Amino acid sequence: MSGLQRFEDRLEQMVAGAFARVFRSAVQPVEISAALQREVDNNAQVLSRDRRLVPNAFHVELSHTDLERLAPYDSTLASELTESLREHAEHQSYVFPGPVHIDFNEAPDLSTGRFRVRSAAQAKVTTNASDTQVARARWFVDVNGARNPINPPGLVVGRGTETDLQINDPGISRQHARFRLEGDRLTVQDLGSTNGVLIDGNPAQSATLYDGSVVRLGNTTMTVRRVADSQDGHV
Repeated sequence: MSGLQRFEDRLEQMVAGAFARVFRSAVQPVEISAALQREVDNNAQVLSRDRRLVPNAFHVELSHTDLERLAPYDSTLASELTESLREHAEHQSYVFPGPVHIDFNEAPDLSTGRFRVRSAAQAKVTTNASDTQVARARWFVDVNGARNPINPPGLVVGRGTETDLQINDPGISRQHARFRLEGDRLTVQDLGSTNGVLIDGNPAQSATLYDGSVVRLGNTTMTVRRVADSQDGHV
């Protein structure tokens, strides 16, 4: 029995045929499952002979009509789609950089029965920052939807557990880069990483950063943000 057939059978048992009735003339769940598998197949990046990195964050875009029909079952469908995708990844020796997340969004340009899948590889991010450090910070680095504070003297970013900001990205070295904050000047330095550091798309060993600077380590993109305080004279 194929993975897609097992997916259909599990889903049919869980919702007692509801999908068969609701989606008779619209998007079929098995079509979404097949599209998600194609998405990871088409975006797999070779890590080694036996391991390939694939996206783990997925946005399924649907028409207004299909999204309304899906709404009562979206959590069940997302759970089953995730399980099916994990089975496919295990069979293909794929590696997810973080937890698999699937959500459903409306796309005004799509008609009933049509859908589109968008994906991204989003590594799991772990920080040791306390609430106090977050509250007093004026510089932050946004990574995969999470805002992480940078306080003096700075922080080390890498894949290793000993870093201040740990990013589970196989393209990132154990200690990849150091953000250094002196006064109000923020810089970043490559710590001899394997894949280097890109600043606004350009490779650099070290560079001064500004509000809006984009730093890329491995497969992860982060954006530097500065928050103004009362001493700046503006909000």
